[in-house]
Formats: sequence, structure tokens, C-alpha cells
Amino acid sequence: MNTYNDYLNEIEKRKGLGLHPKPIDGAELLSEIIAQIKDLNNVNRKDSLNFFIYNVVPGTTSAADVKAKFLKEIILGNETVAEISKDFAFELLSHMKGGASITMLLDLALGNDAATAKQAAEVLKTQVYLYEADTARLKDAYNAGNAIAKELLESYAQAEFFTKLPEIEEKIDIVTFIAGTGDISTDLLSPGADAHSRSDRELHGQCIFEHNKEMQKELTALKAQHPDKRVMLIAEKGTMGVGSSRMSGVNNVALWTGIQASPYVPFINIAPIIAGTNGISPIFLTTVGVTGGIGIDLKNWVNKTDAEGNIVRDENGDAVLEQKYSVETGTVLTINTKAKKLYHGDIELKDISTALTPQKMEFIKAGGSYAVVFGKKLQTIACGILGISIPTVYAPSREISVEGQGLTAVEKIFNKNAVGTTPGKILHAGSDVRVEVNIVGSQDTTGLMTSQELEAMAATIISPIVDGAYQSGCHTASVWDDKSKANIPKLMKFMNDFGLITARDPKGQYPAMTDVIHKVLNDLTVSDWDIIIGGDSHTRMSKGVAFGADSGTVALALATGEATMPIPESVKVTFKGEMRSFMDFRDVVHATQQQMLKQFGGENVFQGRIIEVHIGTLTSDQAFTFTDWTAEMKAKASICISEDETLIESLEIAKGRIQIMIDKGMDNHINVLQGLVDKANTRIQELKTGTKPSLRPDANAKYYADVVIDLDQIAEPMIADPDVNNDDVSKRYTHDTIRPLSFYGGTKKVDLGFIGSCMVHKGDMQILAQMLKNIEAQHGKVEFKAPLVVAPPTYNIVDELKAEGDWEVLQKYSGFEFDDNAPKGAARTKYENMLYLERPGCNLCMGNQEKAEPGDTVMATSTRLFQGRVVKDSSEKKGESLLSSTPVVVLSTILGRTPTMEEYEAAVDGIVLTKFKPSQKQLVG
Repeated sequence: MNTYNDYLNEIEKRKGLGLHPKPIDGAELLSEIIAQIKDLNNVNRKDSLNFFIYNVVPGTTSAADVKAKFLKEIILGNETVAEISKDFAFELLSHMKGGASITMLLDLALGNDAATAKQAAEVLKTQVYLYEADTARLKDAYNAGNAIAKELLESYAQAEFFTKLPEIEEKIDIVTFIAGTGDISTDLLSPGADAHSRSDRELHGQCIFEHNKEMQKELTALKAQHPDKRVMLIAEKGTMGVGSSRMSGVNNVALWTGIQASPYVPFINIAPIIAGTNGISPIFLTTVGVTGGIGIDLKNWVNKTDAEGNIVRDENGDAVLEQKYSVETGTVLTINTKAKKLYHGDIELKDISTALTPQKMEFIKAGGSYAVVFGKKLQTIACGILGISIPTVYAPSREISVEGQGLTAVEKIFNKNAVGTTPGKILHAGSDVRVEVNIVGSQDTTGLMTSQELEAMAATIISPIVDGAYQSGCHTASVWDDKSKANIPKLMKFMNDFGLITARDPKGQYPAMTDVIHKVLNDLTVSDWDIIIGGDSHTRMSKGVAFGADSGTVALALATGEATMPIPESVKVTFKGEMRSFMDFRDVVHATQQQMLKQFGGENVFQGRIIEVHIGTLTSDQAFTFTDWTAEMKAKASICISEDETLIESLEIAKGRIQIMIDKGMDNHINVLQGLVDKANTRIQELKTGTKPSLRPDANAKYYADVVIDLDQIAEPMIADPDVNNDDVSKRYTHDTIRPLSFYGGTKKVDLGFIGSCMVHKGDMQILAQMLKNIEAQHGKVEFKAPLVVAPPTYNIVDELKAEGDWEVLQKYSGFEFDDNAPKGAARTKYENMLYLERPGCNLCMGNQEKAEPGDTVMATSTRLFQGRVVKDSSEKKGESLLSSTPVVVLSTILGRTPTMEEYEAAVDGIVLTKFKPSQKQLVG
């Protein structure tokens, strides 16, 4: 009885946190619970019955297997439980959604008892999570003349699992709740510091609004006041869900405001309603679709114009906004799903047809996008077995083809990878496309949710379509604490068994590799024609096209090898002019954002689109600095257009790094990594022989906008500033405030520096070493007036620096160096004025383990400047994270303040910061 007693003890502990019993996913515990149910005199029988009925995780968990088998025995009459009738047992199986429940239902449907078979078939007609083994059983039974198998296949061919669902209600009454003013990061909805609890949905739900209990109480009171209405969470004067997809953020919103998916599955809610003045971040909107929710672009604040129609601007040159209609907390509105409009009473406020497209309406009806994806697949298989054409049930995919119009790079990739489209038809932006996915990445703080999603959709092995998939350990690299020890080995084993290459070996035969996931995926991508899906918004490769995604979309890509999305519009970015010798490529990245906003009067033309950057001469490591930042530009993704020679060099580098992984023993039994090396060799040969040049758009492709970046205008280092004290709250923490170094006058105090994250590469570490030598030569010594935390993104970089002598330079000036044999067991809370050489991984950029001291001003190479991400506020001062190049960070920590231009130029004298120059070739097809 130890397992059950342990569970009771855990329940008592959770009560103290205001939590219900944790859902059961283990076979051992559930087997003990079933034994107590069978024992009619057992004192725990009543509780055990409730646990069995209401508290078991469905899908492919070991507990689900035990539950399904017991329900089958009840249906067959081999077991008797007074409280669970045969009909109720079938109902419980119907809510288990795949895995063992489908196996049991097929056993019953294809069995000899006609009445039971008929009842099982009726339940099976409602299910969509059938895999090849399941449909193979039906095919064999159909070919053998089984009438039930024929009936099931005919039902699936007609997609009755979808058509017989209740229709969406025409009017949805909602009440508004403003979650914040300005852009709302997913950190507000699911803080990075609480990443360890994401797989425990109820526990994680307590962190919404960054644990702001007053906001949580206000939301609870609003729900009590409007029990007949749905709550719509709003980003007033901003975009909702910037920063990452964060399935846990949508899960939290759904938990607080959504609808319970099943009465027999705890803490899984669906159908949240989310809105923003400036819409929803693209990858976050995809996550909303996973749950069958609604995401609305309110446009309730617009640019104020004068009598001549010109935009009115304030003294800072920023557009002045005026309110078209109010959505203040407590406002009662109505969504009309038929008219596709938003109303306040009888007053029409907004056309919301983009939030209620035919495809999105299908997601809403089905309770989420998974059911639609699997439903379409099941319908296709059934029709194939029956030898009939596929009836039109789902809304036809939009296919846009413009005669005589060329293709952008993303249009070319999508056309190459598309499945199920009209044969021979060339598709342009706006078309809805199912595409095969080449590379998939899962990261460690969302990976547990991905594994849960895979279990929920009853998937057991990676799709053979996927060339390679990787499970990282970078987000939990800094601190190997009890939370990590409990979660990460379990995650690595699951993913390794599923077929992914894993950063940690469940068998312990190769050392842990905590490399930043985006860097690994950038190496695993060995074709410029690849499509990559990764569980992080910075899945932005410099080869192919990569999309950051929620944990569920990652699970779907792993299970099916496919993703579904519209072909995005593109913005073309080219360069002219010449870089000054003391400029870093990071300054080009920031200047791109600054110049784009200036060129388009403050409109972010990158938002929600592909940035097609004609980078030409930079290898993938360096080009990644640009593509990575496109997440902060709010782009959906980016594509680098490279010269053939540059692409060959990038692929050779990738090959070498994959080979290192193979040499470490990281390849699996089907030799995925070796397959990628072979694929790289093939692509290199194509490039060398000219049989297939590097990916290029057509000369007559159509772009939403054309942005030309003038390198001559970049005269000094550029810094992304969170502008924490801006009087307009909506303009804080946006990434759009890009300032030159001289703005700070060499006087702004810097409390801590950070060099790390996916934004840096080996060259940054070399620059750091060279600057330290420069400063010592100029001043006789190196003395830090602020701490400098350095986290190389990969072990490869560390190894190469050691071989070339630069690591020795860094060791000379450091006061701390990571030790893999004795990793830190607790996060650092205080820093001394010295150099810290931290373990490869995300470190401060993630903000879930290490953080700067509250109230610090941080100068970082990081990607995120959101409130509380890298540094929290103190009672005296707002924490702020300024983002800049490696040289600026180094000098800021030496000086303890921002440098002047004179100090900066002296410190980088003689150092080649970047070799970037615009390509002189026409990079078009």
C-alpha cells in the first residue's frame, strides 16, 4: 500500500498550497486503486473510485493503459463495479481519446458479442486518434468481411466524428478583463521562473499574472459576477502573447477562463478568448488554435490624424493614439460567430472575420486543431481503404495562385513541401497549406508538456517523415537542482524512447550536452529548403525556414511529420553602404529594426510576416544573430538568402558539428545523425555542380514591403532599451526603442553584464578575449566594476576556444568556471565584480534559474528585455535589461557604466568585429 499512501501524503501537501490531488499517470498507483475498488470493505474505496473515474491522465500513459483494460473487463462482465455500469464504462473510454482506449474499443468492436460490438462501434465513431496499427486492424477486418469494420470505415470516410459535433453557438457573450497595458509577454501568463511546474497544470496556474494575487482575485470576482459569460483577456494598447508561443500561457488562460474539455480529465481546459489592441503574436495565436480558442485583433486604439489626414505625433515623434471604443475591464460584449462581428449591445464594433475563418471555426467546433488534423488524416485513410473519393466535409484549403507572379523564398519552400494541394498548382502567400516538416526541436522547459501532448494524442513513435528531431537541456543548464533532477531525466527518457536525439543520455553513456537548442537545430538543418518546427520562439534558423511553436504543435509535428499554416507574406530586406570598422553585426540587427520603423512611419511591417533577408556573405553562425532577433521584430519567421559558396561553408561547419555528436555516441539505432551528414553531403554536391543552386526568390516575386538598410547610417553601437520609465506604459518593454550609445552620455550605471544566449556565437567569445587583452595592454590590468556573466551557447565553442588558446585568456580573468562534475545545485543570487564562466546554455536569458539582482541595470547580448525576465524590480528601482553587442557589454562591466564612443573605439581597436558586407551578387532566381 506504499504507493497509495505516498499519494495521500502528496495530497495533504498540495492541500496546503490550495491544490487538488495531482492527476494520476502511473500504472502502479492506479493498479493499487483498482484493487481497493474491488475490495468492497476497503476504507479507501470511495476515494479510490473517484480517483479512478475523475483523476486519471488519458492517452498513452501507463495509468491510461491500466484504466482502459479494467473498463474493458467491466464491459465484458469479467469485473463488476456497482458504480460503473457497462454504458458508463463505454462513456469513460470515449473520454480517454486514443492509445489503450482505442485498442480496447477495437477489441470489443471486432469481437463476437454483437450488442457489445455495436456499442463499441458507436463510441469509435466519435474518436480521431487512431494510428497506423489501429487502421490496419480495421483494414484487415474489412477485407475479411467484418460488417462493423465496414460501418466504421464508412463513418470515418464521412468524417462523422466531426459532422455530428454540436454546432458553434451563434452568440458568445463575453466580459472583458484587461491583463495589462502595452505588449503582454507570455512571461506574464506563464513566468519563466515557474517553468518547472508547467506539466502540473493546476500548480502552474497559480503563477498567472506573475503570481499577482490581487489580479487573480479580480478575475475570479469578475467570473462570479458574470457566470453566464466568457472572460476575454486583453492586452490594451499592445499585442498579446509576444515573446514566445508558450503553450503553458494559453493553458493558464484556459484554466482560469476557459471550458473544461472533459468532466473526467482534470485541469485540461479549452476555448480561451484572448485579444489585443494590436492583435495576437503570430506563434501565440497558433497556440490559441490548438485549444480551440479565439484570438481577436481589436484595433480599439488607432493613430490620431489631423484634418489633412496626417498622423499626429507627440514631442518624441511617436504617433498619438485615440480610442475608437472602450474595452475596459467589465465591459460586456458579444461575439457573433455567424456575422463574424464584435458587438457592444446592438452597436457593431469590429469585423472579426480574420479570427473566425472557416479553418478556425473548425478548430473551435472540434475543440482544438489536433482533432481537425487527425480527423482529416483518418478520413483520408478510410477513403483509401474503401477505394472512394474523399467527400468534402472540411472547409477547402484556400489556394491562391497568381498567374505570372514569381515566388518568394518562403513560397518556394512551401510549394516544395506541400501535401494534399491541387496537383501542379503553384501557391502564393495566403494559401492554406499542409507541409512536411524536416527538423523538429523540443526544449526542456516545455518538453514535459510536449510529452504530455504526445501521450494525449496517443503517439508512441516519431513520424518517419521527420529527418531529425532533438530534445535539448539548455533551459535548465545553469542549475542542476531538485526540480531539474526530478523532471529532466524523465523527459529525456520519454523523448529518447520516442525517437529523438537527446541532450542527456538516459543510459548515461555520453556526457550531458546543454547546448542552446537553437544552435543545435541550426546545425541539424542541412538544407536551405528545410522546414523546421521548434518549441521556442527563437526557432529561427539561418538555413531553411523555421517556426517557433507551442508544445502542442511540436508534438503534432513529431507525431505526424506535418504542420498546417497559411503561407505568410514576406518582407524583403537588403543592405547598401559600408560598415565602419568598429561596428558589430549586432548593431546591423538593431539598426534594421530602427530604420524599418522610420521608413514606414512607425508601422512594424515585419509583424506576422517572413523577413527574407538577403544576407549573402555571412555563414549560418553569424547570420543566426539576425534571424534570431526577428522574433523580437515580431516576425513570423525569417529566411536567409545566401551565396552558394557561403552556404557550402555553412553546411561543412554543420557536418563537422553533427559528426562530433556522432562521435560522442548521441546517434540512435536508426542513425538519424548520420542521415543528416549524408543529406548535407548531397546538398553540397548539388551546390558545387550547379544542379541545384542555393534557394533564391524569383525576380518578379511580390513582397508586402521592401526594406533597404543603409549601413552608412550606423555610426555607433545600437542598444535596445526597455525604456522602463516611459510615461506611456504601452511603450515600455517593446524592443522597438533602439538608441545609439551616445544617448547615454557615458554616464548610465551598469550593475551587471551578460554575454550569452542564442544571439552570440564563437566570434563573440573571441571578441571578449581580444578585448580583455586590449584593455590590459592599454591600462596595465583588467578590473571589473560590475560582474560579467559569460555563458557560451555550446560546448563546441568551448572546445574550439580551448584548442585555439582563447579559453585560457578567459580563465585568466575569471573568478568562477563551471564544472560539469559538480554543477551548481542552487541559483546564484549575489554577484561579485568579476568574470563568471558559466555552463553552456541559456542562463540569464531564460530567467527561470539564474537572475540578476532585483533592480539591477543589466547590459546583455540577450534577446529578451521584458519586465522581470532577466531582472526583477526592487522596491527602490525598476530592473532593466538593455540589449547590445558583445563589445558594449564587456566595456560596460569594466567601467561600471555605459562607455563613451572614444572609450569604445579604443577598446575594440584592431579587433575585427564582423566581416559582413552586402553581397554584390543578384540573389534572385
